[in-house]
Amino acid sequence: MFAIVDIETTGGRHDRDRITEIAILVHDGLTVTEKYSTLINPECRIPEFITRMTRITNKMVEGAPKFYEVAKKIVEMTEGKIFIAHNVNFDYNFIQREFSSLGYKWKREKLCTVKLSRKLLPKRISYSLGKLCESLGIEIATGDRHRAMGDAEATAKLFDILLQKKSEHPTYRRQDIHEINTSKVDKIRLYVLKKLPEECGVYYFLNKEKEIIYIGKSTNMRTRAIGHFNNKQTKSDQLKNELMDVDFVKTGSELIALLLESEEIKKHKPKHNRARRRDVFTHSIDHFIDKKNVINFKIVPCDEANDPLLSYTTYTSAREKLNEWIDEHSLCLNHCGLNETGGECFQRHVKKCYGICTNDEVVQEYNLRAQRILDEYRKEKTDYVLIDKGRTEEENSIILFEKGRYAGYGYFDKSDTISSSEELRSRIKRANYFPDVDELARGWLSQNQKLKKIIL
Repeated sequence: MFAIVDIETTGGRHDRDRITEIAILVHDGLTVTEKYSTLINPECRIPEFITRMTRITNKMVEGAPKFYEVAKKIVEMTEGKIFIAHNVNFDYNFIQREFSSLGYKWKREKLCTVKLSRKLLPKRISYSLGKLCESLGIEIATGDRHRAMGDAEATAKLFDILLQKKSEHPTYRRQDIHEINTSKVDKIRLYVLKKLPEECGVYYFLNKEKEIIYIGKSTNMRTRAIGHFNNKQTKSDQLKNELMDVDFVKTGSELIALLLESEEIKKHKPKHNRARRRDVFTHSIDHFIDKKNVINFKIVPCDEANDPLLSYTTYTSAREKLNEWIDEHSLCLNHCGLNETGGECFQRHVKKCYGICTNDEVVQEYNLRAQRILDEYRKEKTDYVLIDKGRTEEENSIILFEKGRYAGYGYFDKSDTISSSEELRSRIKRANYFPDVDELARGWLSQNQKLKKIIL
């Protein structure tokens, strides 16, 4: 069964414009069995150039139902059917966006009559609906063009011709109609998207040898995967051409997904992941208090750090972070280990250092700025867990930190009674520790709602 759809809108962007009219024809593969059409109040003004094209005026839609009032009808008429339209993504994305604004997850298998026509009716001058219908002798009354029902009926007649052409075609006659419209990448795309849930977690793209070639994370794994397929960059094309399968782990918690992705990339080193592949950390930003009681920062080899704030896989990346602190907090180069000759530092020369190096700034004022960095990046020395969302409504997740370091994650049912820290720890799946995960966790927590914290 098929649902042949056409819409009119206030413009061409589904993320901004709205639907003004919709028509749906139910087709059983032989003929149209049901029709539905209605104007829709877009709850915004229709531009004049759109009115000139569609002849739909602001006055016409004033008393028309709003989308939510016809949403149930659209669900019923498209449910269990292949969604067909001419340039299908235009109509589909508008309708899906309207449902999304209502908090409803609406998905249908799609079929594009433009792509299908290119396969079954090759070498046409134009594949626009008007030109294609004209070349095939399909009549569209002048008053019906660029109106939902008129264009939907024309698409239905075109679909009938395409079905006939398919039955006569030596290559395509044994294939299902929607398979003709599907390239190798599109077939893999459909397979991958059917497997991935619209839930939070980490996903693994696999090649034909079942090797992991990319690892990603998202609060909505299916939507994120769609982003990979819509990416037009050359590197993305290479990934799509190698992709044959997908696996995933639901996490429920976005923070767990972030930390698990980082660990898994270091473990598997997928060829298409560029960031966070390195698992050897060479340099740290350490801190100490000198004889004048000034807080100092310095980049040192990891094994020489006494109380490191952050660790990095290269000196360059550590230097970039230290430079960021110098600029943001007006730090002195002498007290960041970057001016070994002493005396006036370059920052002071350009008036970005307030003069701690020339005794023109009191120690307490300088230390106030340096202390802000320590407050933000110095790890707690306690053991604690954070409580976050679980994979279902009935469970919570727990993220364990030991002496301020990320140690792993786990889950427990909300109905469980946990009486000791040992029992909490027993639920934890231990993680391989890498220093960058603490900064990942800190960054995420600074941008998101505070999670419940339990000191162990």
